[in-house]
Amino acid sequence: MSENTQTGGVSGKALTRAAIAEMLGRNFERLPDTDKSFFMYGPLYLGGNAGLAGLISNSLYRRALNVKKAPLASGVPMAVLPFLTTFTLYQAVVSQPLMSGDLNCPSCALLRGALVGVVGGGVYPILLALPVNIGLASMYSSAPQPEKGNVLRYWVDLSRPILRKMRAVLALQAFFGALLASRHFQSYTKLAQITFGSSGEELKD
Repeated sequence: MSENTQTGGVSGKALTRAAIAEMLGRNFERLPDTDKSFFMYGPLYLGGNAGLAGLISNSLYRRALNVKKAPLASGVPMAVLPFLTTFTLYQAVVSQPLMSGDLNCPSCALLRGALVGVVGGGVYPILLALPVNIGLASMYSSAPQPEKGNVLRYWVDLSRPILRKMRAVLALQAFFGALLASRHFQSYTKLAQITFGSSGEELKD
């Protein structure tokens, strides 16, 4: 077994997380180009979908509140913030755990990817668009404002039809997140076989 495929030290003890991450990173370039590209750029596409979901939710709230002014003031953060949030969240809960050997369960990876897609690319843009556009509606007096003590009910009634329209977006985000995580786990499996061989040895903390 070569230096890159040794799974134990002189004492035979299990590798530490840092050692596993170093060995996986050292062999990453040995993956096929398609796997490397998908692993590196896939989260950017998921983030891009989240940015698009942010623009859709922003547009729906602007129509509901009759907001005509300041399209850039609401549009830019609604595209940028969901993109950055989804990309960062995916890296933190899927990509980095895979590259450190901490995520060895395919169903767990798939579930994490789906949750990132729904939360970062669906729920977060909706929650972000609500206060942004209510603030603009209040500033420009484009829609009646709720009475004191009735704010929460007003927000719920305003958001209910928008949530119905966004269900397809949420489903797509869950699908794309799960698909991306599934593909990433396949790439991780290839990388683990390159690094540790195919003898079935387990990665241990």
